[in-house]
Amino acid sequence: MTSRVTAVSRSATHTFSKTPLESIRLLAGLGVEGDAHAGVTVKHRSRVARDPSVPNLRQVHLIHAELHDELRGAGFAVRAGDMGENVTTRGVDLLALPTGTRLHLGETAVVEVTGLRNPCVQLDGFQHGLMKAVLDRDEEGNLVRKAGVMGIVVAGGEVRPGDPIRVEPPAGPHQPLQPV
Repeated sequence: MTSRVTAVSRSATHTFSKTPLESIRLLAGLGVEGDAHAGVTVKHRSRVARDPSVPNLRQVHLIHAELHDELRGAGFAVRAGDMGENVTTRGVDLLALPTGTRLHLGETAVVEVTGLRNPCVQLDGFQHGLMKAVLDRDEEGNLVRKAGVMGIVVAGGEVRPGDPIRVEPPAGPHQPLQPV
């Protein structure tokens, strides 16, 4: 299966869900043009309250469409952008990527994966039980966060649904993703 972008979304305000669009423009070092979370320093309100000078490692939020499939199968009504993601993918095991993996989206855009999205209670405000549905435990009992990954833009460009995704792992040794 070819890895592809299935949807792109943004919101100019700090809303939970983002609006699906025909395209978004990624800006190197900033994030998604016109998105409330774009910037060199943190933009998520809870993080700004702690320290507004911290580098923004959450410029772009990516979720795998396979999670949407899983959630719909469990009775949730979710579509692209609903959980705040900017880029919805299919065919890439986002959660298994090591830190520093570069995702080449479309012709020129490149997002470097910085870590896992740490799900928050706003998910339950969107749909009751959704937060629990995006958390799991592995065989050893470790918490598994399934709500996607975060990244920074290292090369800008236009990204559209249908664009191919090329995965470029970092040089070893690989570090597993941690919440950012």
